[in-house]
Order: sequence, then C-alpha cells, then structure tokens
Amino acid sequence: MARPREFDEGAVLDKAVQCFWNRGYEATSVRDLIDQTGLTGASLYNAFGDKRALYQKALDRYVDRSVAQRIRHCGILPPKQAIAAFFADIVERSLNDRQHKGCMLVNTALEVAPHDPGFQEIVAKVLNQIEGFFFQHLKAGQADGSITASMPAEVLARHLLGVLMGVRVLARVKPERELLEGAIAPALAFLDAPAAT
Repeated sequence: MARPREFDEGAVLDKAVQCFWNRGYEATSVRDLIDQTGLTGASLYNAFGDKRALYQKALDRYVDRSVAQRIRHCGILPPKQAIAAFFADIVERSLNDRQHKGCMLVNTALEVAPHDPGFQEIVAKVLNQIEGFFFQHLKAGQADGSITASMPAEVLARHLLGVLMGVRVLARVKPERELLEGAIAPALAFLDAPAAT
C-alpha cells in the first residue's frame, strides 16, 4: 500500500506556479523549485514527475484558477456585459501585477509552445475555450439584438481573442490603464448594435 503524501499537493502546485510564472520555464531550475516548494528533489519527482510534467500541472492549475474561473464568473452575465467584464478583469489583473509577470498561458505560448508540440496543443485548447466563450456570448447577443450582426460571431470571436492576446503582451511592458483600456475600447464599441430608428 502506498504511503499517503505528507504535503498539500495544491499548496505545492501553487508555489510551483509562482516559481515558473516569475522566471519562465527555461530559467526555472529544479533547485529553484526545491527552494520554493520546500520539497526534496526526490519528493518532487515522485509526486509530479520531471520538470516538464510539473510545469504542465502548474499551468493547468493556473488556467483553472484564472482563465476558467474568469469564464465561469463572467459567463452568468448578459452577453455584452459578460465580454466587457472579461476584459475589465484582464485590465485589473494586469495593473495589479507588480512584477509584470503577464499571463502564464501567453508566456507559455511564446516561450515553450513553439518548441514543444504537447504544450502547443495545451495552449491551443485553452485559447479555443476563450474563443468559445466569446462566440457563445456574441451569438447570444446577436440573437437578442444587443450585439451587432454586421459580422459573423465567429469572426468577432477571433478578433476579440486577438485583442486579448495583444493586451496581455502589452501589459508585460506597459501596464498602463489608458493604454490597455484604449486597446480594448474600440473592439467593445464595435460590438454595439445599431440603435433602432
């Protein structure tokens, strides 16, 4: 019978998230992870596998606690409000990110995914979920008349995804409210349905 773990796996993953998120995948050594989590190298390997496997678990945890949580929270709002709230949350998180870490998912897309097909697939899957969130609310907004039907919901969803990625990258080097909100405002304004005459 296997011995029960003598540590809180969630707490260790949270520390691993912070370690990878602060330094990036390549710059984070196993020694950094040992120092951050307080576990021995053997315990880390036994519990999570190698560095790549631990990074994947840390990224999954980050996505569940940020992207998926944002989708769940905003998803209960009316269509246009849901999209606006999604972007508003991104702006606030970016402004409160004092270390300018950015989004761990976007960082992974830029640093790890180009050289690792497994992570490319993971990132693409999450981006598809975000695009799906936009699409669902755009389609609903077009159906109830609150969002313009001048373009297909699929096209608008891709546009919003592109705006989101741009804002997340901008926030790493220029986390300024005027800049970030200025990048988002035209995209949201474009969604306005024409007023009835």
